Amino acid sequence: MQPKVVARTQVNSPSPALRAAIIALMALTMVVAQTVMALAKPESLAPLAEKISPSVVNITTSTLVEGRTGPRGIVPEGSPFEDFFREFQDRNRGDDDTPAPRRSSALGSGFVISEDGYVVTNNHVIEGADEITIEFFSGDELIAKVIGTDPNTDIALLKVEADRPLPFVSFGNSDAARVGDWVIAMGNPLGQGFSVSAGIVSARNRALSGTYDDYIQTDAAINRGNSGGPLFNMDGAVIGVNTAILSPNGGSIGIGFSMASNVVTRVVDQLKEFGETRRGWLGVRIQDVTQDVADAMGLKAATGALITDVPEGPAKQAGLKTGDVILSFDGVDVADTRGLVRQVGNSPVGATVRVTVMREGKSQTIAVILGRREDADSAETPDAEEEPDSSDAPEVTSLLGLTVTPLTAEMRQELGAADDMEGLAVTEVEDGSEAFEKGLRAGDIITEAGQQEIKTIADLNSRIDAAREAGRKSLLLLVRRAGDPRFVALTLDEE
Repeated sequence: MQPKVVARTQVNSPSPALRAAIIALMALTMVVAQTVMALAKPESLAPLAEKISPSVVNITTSTLVEGRTGPRGIVPEGSPFEDFFREFQDRNRGDDDTPAPRRSSALGSGFVISEDGYVVTNNHVIEGADEITIEFFSGDELIAKVIGTDPNTDIALLKVEADRPLPFVSFGNSDAARVGDWVIAMGNPLGQGFSVSAGIVSARNRALSGTYDDYIQTDAAINRGNSGGPLFNMDGAVIGVNTAILSPNGGSIGIGFSMASNVVTRVVDQLKEFGETRRGWLGVRIQDVTQDVADAMGLKAATGALITDVPEGPAKQAGLKTGDVILSFDGVDVADTRGLVRQVGNSPVGATVRVTVMREGKSQTIAVILGRREDADSAETPDAEEEPDSSDAPEVTSLLGLTVTPLTAEMRQELGAADDMEGLAVTEVEDGSEAFEKGLRAGDIITEAGQQEIKTIADLNSRIDAAREAGRKSLLLLVRRAGDPRFVALTLDEE
């Protein structure tokens, strides 16, 4: 019996070119799928809006204002008929007929953060109000009282008394918000009632004009009346409080700003506990370390916060000095002045923190017991003792593009300087010089050069020579204008 012959089909493996094409196609498919998933939007925001709407409120404020005597409301202000109507009103009003006070109302938004009736809004929404009315999504209205306000972050905390638990929302982590994340803004735009708008996070960590600013920028439509309303992420958590818009016409052009929730929560917690804010205070004046300042001081990098003045306060008591560069605060590296100010403000009053500074080329760590920022703002500066007048004729010289002369009592009085201030007064700045380009002007006072106090022109020349001998290409000057200090680095001419 002959053995069976089994036919076998040989499968040839794909060629290298074909394998490469298959792999490339699979990779492209995965990339497209991931892109589609990343760009995919929910079919509708309605379920989320329905969930969070009951916690958003409209706020109406009422303020009693003095009556106006002009024809406001009859003709536009500035109209050529304004004088005519004013005379008409004067003729029809007796001498003893004074305008009666009237009530002025304003609208804004807010949101409930607890079932027992705490409401967050903007300070500018309720500032100066005699009466604050909260209108809920259901149409119910309650009168609110002010628990506390913080003008620095434009946040206010209100409280209403309800006979039932109120629907509320929670704060989310604003630091987790990414540019491009979807967000929802809710509120009462232009007094039209409850409204929802959607957009994305356009930018993070925006600063407008406040010391503690940390705004989320969004293109979700925000208009007047939205102030104080919440900015939600897609989980329904509040990551910002709608505060301001950038607009040439007063309407939304897609540039709105919401105060980040991680700032708001700290403020709200303090307002709830104390009725006021209690921020840490270091007690220094500071400026950013620019590259030319870093070069003049021999620093490796242009980072940190340069101390320009140390008035009476925690820093002075601990031993910090003008000219110190703060490199880290409480174990956190200091990149610039803004970061330091926010970190100090977020620190507890009375806490002992370790501050690492660079002083005369050496690093050292100093323990500082923080004071309270609000106490410092309300403190009055004591008057300085008078200094005897000097009758010596002042010396004048020109260098580094500046004409300077030692301070006299008359100059101190004329420039508004403290009676005990020592230094050189700038009497002229050469046009087109580096000093002029960097903002120095006649009337400025130079109190330090090369991080050493100067009183005479000889002191300044000595600091210039010392800087040259040390191989420095520029000299760091401490300049004061109307009492405000700043450091300026000027290039030294080669001999």
